[in-house]
Amino acid sequence: MRGNDRERAVIAAFVSISEALADDYDIVDLYTGLTGICVELLDVEWAGLLLADVDGVLRVAAASSEHTRNLELFQLQCEQGPCLDCFHSGAAVSVPDLELEAARWPRFAPTAVGAGFASVHGLPLRLHSTVLGALGLFGAKAGALEAGDLALGQSLANVAAVALVSARSAADGKALNLQLQHALNSRVIIEQAKGFLSQYAELDVDAAFAILRRFSRDRNLRLTEVALTLLNRELPADVVLAHARERAAGESPVRKH
Repeated sequence: MRGNDRERAVIAAFVSISEALADDYDIVDLYTGLTGICVELLDVEWAGLLLADVDGVLRVAAASSEHTRNLELFQLQCEQGPCLDCFHSGAAVSVPDLELEAARWPRFAPTAVGAGFASVHGLPLRLHSTVLGALGLFGAKAGALEAGDLALGQSLANVAAVALVSARSAADGKALNLQLQHALNSRVIIEQAKGFLSQYAELDVDAAFAILRRFSRDRNLRLTEVALTLLNRELPADVVLAHARERAAGESPVRKH
């Protein structure tokens, strides 16, 4: 992306985020869009966002693809990796070449490399002195991120932290915990809904999630609300799929192999 094009893209991204923050936004939808912005603007192929629950345990809050989400889940399950180190230290962790980190993360590094991830950069989500989670930026090729990309990535991580709670509620530990738990509970509902839609329509999981997001945005509904009504059978899956077909203008969704 050339200089002027990149500048315009960065401006457009922050305008989009600011408009969402000014509206009655759905936090999981906002975070999912933010991981997509990371992929669009930064020299990375994938992005994932982790949040700590009220007990300080990291959970996956958003990811740019199911491939990324699975790696983030594995990182949490094996209890090792750059995003965990980033969260616990509160400092950025940059790994230009994962193949060289097998001794540091003996379970995570080989698995990540085998899945096609070559580099990773973990950036903390901080609100004042509190570390809320970590933003993981993953590359398909080895190499360090340029300083400008790292700075922009950290700015996006800061936005993610601010989006979770306002400065006023951050001073209230109870309010902060409630916001964190609400965001993570919403993510569980959305994961269940996209899994249900994937199975119902024999869709790829990423395609099912895209259909849910499109429906919620076109109907001006919260993503979590759409997911919950779908799971409760208050919203027929066929209505959501019909809407997707109308918007796709004849394009067929990706099916499972």
